Amino acid sequence: MVKHVCIVGAGPSGLVAAKTLLHDVPAGSYKVTVFEAQSRIGGLWPASKEDAGGLVHPHMVTNQSKHTVQFSDLAWRDSDPQFPRAWQVGQYLERYLNEYRGADIRLGHKVLKADLENDGTWNVQTESDKGPESTTFDYMLVATGFFGKPIWPSHTLKEARVPIIHSSKYRDLKSLLSGSEGRGGKILIVGGQMSGIETAATIATHLSSAIHSPEEKAIEEPEKYSVHHIIHRPSWVFPLFTSPKPAVSAPPFLPYDLPSYNLANRPQPLANTQGHISVDAARVSNTIYQSVLGTNQSEFSTETKIDGELLDEQPFLAMSSYYMDFVRSGLIRISKGRLSSFSENVATVEPTNEQITDVAAVVLATGFDPSPSLSFLPPSVLETISHSPSHPNLPVALAFHGTHHPSLPTLGFVGLYRSPYWGVMEMQARFIARLWTSAPQSRTPALQQALEDDDSIARTLALRADPRTSQFPMGDYAFLMQEFARALDIPIVPFGDTPPLVNGKPMDVLTPARYPLPSSSLSPATQAKQQEQVSQSLRATHETVLAGLSHARFVAGAVFRSLLGEWRLERTLSSRLPSHPSGRFEGTARFHLREGTLDGRPHSHGAKSELGLGLEYLYVEDGTFTARDNPALSFRATRRYVWRYDEESDKLSVWFARTDDPARADYLFHEVEFLLPSEDSGAAAAETEREKGWRARASHLCVEDLYDVHYDFRFNAVNLREWTLGYTVKGPKKDYTIEGIYQR
Repeated sequence: MVKHVCIVGAGPSGLVAAKTLLHDVPAGSYKVTVFEAQSRIGGLWPASKEDAGGLVHPHMVTNQSKHTVQFSDLAWRDSDPQFPRAWQVGQYLERYLNEYRGADIRLGHKVLKADLENDGTWNVQTESDKGPESTTFDYMLVATGFFGKPIWPSHTLKEARVPIIHSSKYRDLKSLLSGSEGRGGKILIVGGQMSGIETAATIATHLSSAIHSPEEKAIEEPEKYSVHHIIHRPSWVFPLFTSPKPAVSAPPFLPYDLPSYNLANRPQPLANTQGHISVDAARVSNTIYQSVLGTNQSEFSTETKIDGELLDEQPFLAMSSYYMDFVRSGLIRISKGRLSSFSENVATVEPTNEQITDVAAVVLATGFDPSPSLSFLPPSVLETISHSPSHPNLPVALAFHGTHHPSLPTLGFVGLYRSPYWGVMEMQARFIARLWTSAPQSRTPALQQALEDDDSIARTLALRADPRTSQFPMGDYAFLMQEFARALDIPIVPFGDTPPLVNGKPMDVLTPARYPLPSSSLSPATQAKQQEQVSQSLRATHETVLAGLSHARFVAGAVFRSLLGEWRLERTLSSRLPSHPSGRFEGTARFHLREGTLDGRPHSHGAKSELGLGLEYLYVEDGTFTARDNPALSFRATRRYVWRYDEESDKLSVWFARTDDPARADYLFHEVEFLLPSEDSGAAAAETEREKGWRARASHLCVEDLYDVHYDFRFNAVNLREWTLGYTVKGPKKDYTIEGIYQR
């Protein structure tokens, strides 16, 4: 007999739940209706570049790569970037829905109330533009997500002399400052965890671009603004690409989640690393993070430093490519503490009583309250699942990793925890489907044992009062995937061979595609297509790992990211012609981040990319040149270039600046070609060569003058510690060599 299921929410968790109930169980088991309050599917994820009305900016970059932000049986396109934009995630979900049809998706239908009847069925009341409607279902699955309502601190006015918005509503400087009375001041960011760091870096990028762009200014006098960030304590800030070999000067780079979810680095079976964090566990984790980043972050600011007693505290993580270097540059300034009050345009921080004056706007990165997402549930159900609005990180206590409550056999949950992983959402949906489809007496031994051993409810309730609860208390990704796979008897498929790391083991990267579950209700042809999607996804991840470990993939992007800010520059010029004096230059080189410009670009350099023009640097060099043979000959010397990184081709390029408008690129100087450490003398010799840094070269013929360019980029884990640039110039009237070294 077909059972009718109501799913509340058509975001990732609702869509994967619908697909699972329709395609991963015997055909005809369920009829699925999905109610979605919005006029589109996708939940947080917009479906187009122009869809800016939701809680996520359509151009926001995901903080996990496409190898993690995926379901097991739908691969991303090869042309999609490693870290998709939000609108691309929305389009992925539309593809997923089109691939696995069958659910009755009712857009624009808000669930107002759901009553649990005595027989276990659910009477669900909805409202749409057609009016109210009431329907009875055998089961209900909650997939409303964690982003119920932005948290607005009680001591912060919703209306003031300056604009105050939640970080989910930030789109650009112009709209943020449209209600500001003056010109200039501090843009105050409140909240020091992931969204606060991401928002501060985004606004700093927009400010830097407004200051240094040759285009029309987004706001008036942008140079008079800065970012002031209030944090409670520092977080480890990871760039989006890190290295599985951080100790060498020429480290290979990969999307950060691939080394992070390398199962070869963890003892088996996996233990949960989240929840309660002991002092010893905190020390181990903090040491690992410091090793990956190569720093305790003191080089950026004393306020970002993590050392001493902080190493005993549970770590907090955030992802941002440019936040730390904006802090070092001074465009972002940090205050430690909590916002205690805000009046006129002055913020007070406790416990220091520091007053931050001249505030031009406030952006609250204070997170979300998930409780409104559950408001349709009856009070008796909320009481059963121990709903607590005062614990926004752990609002409910559910069995087996957030899926159900034993006292409510016709109610299920998918994705209702902080920062849910797509692989875990898929596993939760599979678990609910198995639980509902199999009678208690016919459950497999593995499933029955998992239910008997589960302590998720008691663990959740204990963590609510635990001062050492981790940032993401639900459980770590790899552990959760292991536990669901055990309960459901889903084997993990092999990853494939990779070059060994320092521990002598190949990488064993976890992705959702490593736990495929063939859909039993699909036709043979569709099942074959589904398996091809799994294989394509596994192949893409494996090829990405090989490209990073065995080639120079992603190095150009790591160099580009790490250039931001000011460098000390010392350069010698050795000329073999009297017309060009030899000498020494000392000064600074500044890399100013800005939105990409079209100037000088042919189509081959990103002019037609669907990702847009990306970011670029305006390079400004300023210092003093002193002649070697005549020290009295000393003068100020400046030059400008534009540095660009094309994400699609993974190419770094340098462009001459126009003489009549030095903020604009003129024409291409050279593309930087990174050289692989030679394997000719064996792997040991190649590793020795890696200790010297990443070498690169380029060549450029400028009329009759040939420029042979060489670089040497030396990293300290993820950040450049120093780099050299030299070139030999030969032509009818030129014959000289330049060698320069850049240091922080």
